[in-house]
Amino acid sequence: MNCWEFKKCEREPRGENAQKLGICRASIEDKLNGVNYGNNAGRYCWKVKISEENQNSADNTLSAIMTCIECDFFIKVKAEEKNGFNFLI
Repeated sequence: MNCWEFKKCEREPRGENAQKLGICRASIEDKLNGVNYGNNAGRYCWKVKISEENQNSADNTLSAIMTCIECDFFIKVKAEEKNGFNFLI
């Protein structure tokens, strides 16, 4: 399961909220396809979020990391992947 399926945000391409809210970058980031067995960055969405915030400031990056590691989807992927889990590659 990918983040947009788990969170039901509907921001993947052709999703109900994609036109109104924009397409989520995790759903189209094909360079990260397959990481943690997701489609594009679907099971590695925190990498996209942290990378985006890193461009703004160190404080934003730290805030993004804290938000992501407390996320129910992050916790689910980490538990499912166990030793194969990729936090940041």
